[in-house]
Amino acid sequence: MASDVGEASETSQKISFTKQMRKATREIHDVSDHLVNAKLGIAMTDDAVWAEGLLTFYEIFKYLEEAMDRLSHTLIGELDIKGMRRTKAFEEDLQFYYGKEWLENEYKPNQEVAAYLEYLRTLESEDPHMLAAYIYHLYVGLFSGGQILRRKRALESSLKLRKGNEAGKGESVTDFGDISIHKLKKQMMEAMEHIAESIGEEDRRKLIEESKHVFRLNNKIVRAVKGIDRVILRKLMNFTLIALPSMLVVYFGSRMLSH
Repeated sequence: MASDVGEASETSQKISFTKQMRKATREIHDVSDHLVNAKLGIAMTDDAVWAEGLLTFYEIFKYLEEAMDRLSHTLIGELDIKGMRRTKAFEEDLQFYYGKEWLENEYKPNQEVAAYLEYLRTLESEDPHMLAAYIYHLYVGLFSGGQILRRKRALESSLKLRKGNEAGKGESVTDFGDISIHKLKKQMMEAMEHIAESIGEEDRRKLIEESKHVFRLNNKIVRAVKGIDRVILRKLMNFTLIALPSMLVVYFGSRMLSH
């Protein structure tokens, strides 16, 4: 019996910290979280919603990158992977959508983003290592999810379902050029593993809990992005206008053949 316990403990210890983080965050996803992600994936193919989403997340990524500069002498500096930074790419995209003077215009983050930023400032002041959870999840999410959205937008452009912009314009934030996304993710995971090895058990536990909070805060600001419901409704109506007549043709055709 003691041997079994020992083997179980040993197996548990072999689970990488990033896998523990992924498992912990997966467990907090409820139906509403999935709906938010699904709605975002559909609506982000609309340029107005895409631009609003960029403006929303720009503030968060900018803060984290400035924090990495301030904390470069700490373990947080290990997460600053070459080629990962996105602030300039965000600014390039926002200039494309809002004009050259967008940054000079007075801009106040909405209440959800302001609360997110205030929480990050508190963490940096009181427990800066906890920012690792935000850097890790947001950038790994952009590496993977950003590429999916990029392909989805490119597909809609090619099908001429989106009007106006030349394909790829206003999407610098998801363009990493010749840098391998796989390599970026691997380096980020390795840096996170090293941080986990360098801190105590209590801090590792806190990082797991903080990882859950990353997704809670992200869901709040996603819900606040303007225009998502409008785009969903429009796409649903377009689908209905196309699909319903086809379904009626099939239905009545089958009825006629059966008589």
